[in-house]
Amino acid sequence: MGRPTSPLDLRRLAQFVAAADHGSLTKAARSLFMSQQAMSAAMRLLEKEVGTELFTRQGRNVVLTAAGRKLREGAPALLAATQSLSAATRRAAHEHVSAFMVGHTPAITSEEAFELVTPVRRSMPEVSITVRQMFPDEIERGLIERTIDVGVRRGVSTPTDLAAAALGYDRLRLAVDSAHPLAGRKDLTLADIAESTLIVWGPPLHSFYTDFLVSACRRAGFEPSLVINPIQGTPPVTAVVGNDYVALVTAPTGPALGGRVTVLDLGDAPMVPIQALWLPHTSSAARSALLNG
Repeated sequence: MGRPTSPLDLRRLAQFVAAADHGSLTKAARSLFMSQQAMSAAMRLLEKEVGTELFTRQGRNVVLTAAGRKLREGAPALLAATQSLSAATRRAAHEHVSAFMVGHTPAITSEEAFELVTPVRRSMPEVSITVRQMFPDEIERGLIERTIDVGVRRGVSTPTDLAAAALGYDRLRLAVDSAHPLAGRKDLTLADIAESTLIVWGPPLHSFYTDFLVSACRRAGFEPSLVINPIQGTPPVTAVVGNDYVALVTAPTGPALGGRVTVLDLGDAPMVPIQALWLPHTSSAARSALLNG
């Protein structure tokens, strides 16, 4: 179809998303209160802009080509970034400072999240900060829908439609119920939990944090026995209360939860990353302070 001759038109991109999701130009046009002819013309112009076919026609329906699937994959982030810029421009016109919204996964405690936003609190005391605990799949959705400005999690992989950076690394420690046989042990290593059941917060292959913990155990020479924590959203150390499981956490060494849990140092403790995620093509002074702090 040739090379693109003009920048991508964002209005047509939004129309393309509607057509892709409906699988029909007619239905997409109806949902956007357009004529079918106008929708067809817009898609032809969009294909001319990107320089390739985005759909194949199958009767009254349309099916995305490989190029179309790639564009559909990246479109939400670009459209959300545009909306974010528009909203920021309107706020600037009215000199309104909006709250800085930070979402964090349960693998990061509220105390750790508080410390992470310290650079923002120090450099921008006029900014209101809201910190919310969210499950991993909610983080990406929250960024696209602009209900949060930054997501923070344990991880290093980056979703294709988001930007990411490592904020730092924390040392893993062992948490056990204070009645557990390991609670009084010293000079522990990961190999010492080989016969114990490791409690985690997500299944392997669906949670980066779980995959990271499993890999650390394998490097220590054993395949861990896993169980999923049935209680989600509470501090990680709570997972071992009243059972004989062990948990790998980042909480400080010593007693926790009023002495019900003991957190122990590991001699060969791996370092687990903290990763920030945000919507690309957007700017935020508070986010910059967080990333550079």
